[in-house]
Amino acid sequence: MTTSSLPADAEAVLGPTALDVAGPSSRRRVIAWGMWDWGSQPFNTVITTFVFSVYLTSESFGATNATSTALAISTAIAGLFVALLAPVLGQNSDRSGRTVRNLRLQTWLLAGLSASLYVVAPEPAFLWVGLVLLGLGSVVSEIAGVNYNATIDQVATTRTVGRVSGFGWGMGYLGGIIVLLALYFLLIQPDVGLFGVTDEGAMDIRVSMILCGVWTLLFTIPAFLVLKDRPRERTPGVGVVQSYRLVWRSIKGLWAVSRHTVYFLLASALFRDGLAGVFAFGAILAAGTFGLSAGDVIIFGAAANIVAGLATMGFGLLDDRIGPKKVILISLASLVTLGILIFVLHDGGKSVFWVLGLLMTVFVGPAQAASRSFLARLIPEGKNGEIFGLYATTGRVVSFLSPALFGVFIAIGAAVTGQENTQYWGILGIVLILAAGFAVMLPVKEHGEHRVS
Repeated sequence: MTTSSLPADAEAVLGPTALDVAGPSSRRRVIAWGMWDWGSQPFNTVITTFVFSVYLTSESFGATNATSTALAISTAIAGLFVALLAPVLGQNSDRSGRTVRNLRLQTWLLAGLSASLYVVAPEPAFLWVGLVLLGLGSVVSEIAGVNYNATIDQVATTRTVGRVSGFGWGMGYLGGIIVLLALYFLLIQPDVGLFGVTDEGAMDIRVSMILCGVWTLLFTIPAFLVLKDRPRERTPGVGVVQSYRLVWRSIKGLWAVSRHTVYFLLASALFRDGLAGVFAFGAILAAGTFGLSAGDVIIFGAAANIVAGLATMGFGLLDDRIGPKKVILISLASLVTLGILIFVLHDGGKSVFWVLGLLMTVFVGPAQAASRSFLARLIPEGKNGEIFGLYATTGRVVSFLSPALFGVFIAIGAAVTGQENTQYWGILGIVLILAAGFAVMLPVKEHGEHRVS
């Protein structure tokens, strides 16, 4: 891990990490750890992005504008809950020494919530049932992700943390592709699918939710066989107010020793929320604006995961050559341009979405990976846990922006045009957040140039 030019008193400000004292990595342990990403991926890929959210915004539940706006509102509310809970639960997991136990319970709860989506029948009365369950699942998924990230020190050292983290991302992409295609060819695409399931009463979608829950339960088992809570001196938990005081203390300390790191955290919080919005609402736009069928959306999702995975690996090589800041700015500028083109060409049909949508996925993964790479270059030796924890917290504080602006711009579009379906206006909300992240990122100095002022 490259150290930054931070002053020596950074030691007194930034908390310790266990990466430097982690045991030697083994391929078996790393694979088992990465299986959590594989196993939990159905919630992100199938439920949140390409299948259930598209189903929930279909005509079965009401007008497109109404269902899309309702989804945006519920997603924004879930994001606010994550922002409120993440610092409290994350810090208390550290204090109790029960990070793995908490992760296990949260994973089982996520599997149960995934399977419970089966009850959401294709009727308007079930819209808010689906939204509540989806929102609860989003909160549990995010908090579980915090605890999962905290376990990387059990399978990686400072020398291997980058490749181990990248392996986890790759396992997630691969798991997403396989579960999408399996559900499509076994349940959704056939007239009579596995277990005799048909599309009557949306049983193909609803049974898929049960299988997502089973997938999560089964494929996360290897992770829990190798991850263990380490004996440590337990300290009392802290409440909401004290948790945020501790977060604020970390930010003030970081401001004193590395001001441009704080600028980066602000910029990354904005553009990471925009990147999340691209995936969260891309499939909804595909179905509601461009007319892709549920099967088309799933095939697009599989293609998008492949493109994103390959692009992320390719841009990783470019990152080492030109630096992560340039990769981030190139990616954000490209996404803003492509988002505007999708808005302008919204009536161009399926081919327009396939071309522009896949082009957008080229830049989402690289921006995420380069963001992590940028921060890694700033972290003083042995301070990974504290700074990446702050990175996660700041990102979640604004996680409501994308869904909120997506819904606001749909409403603006309806007021301006008088059209019944102005869902495509929502892309402008996502573009605005990405552009804001780009603007804040511009003055941030490269890692070798960081100073107190």
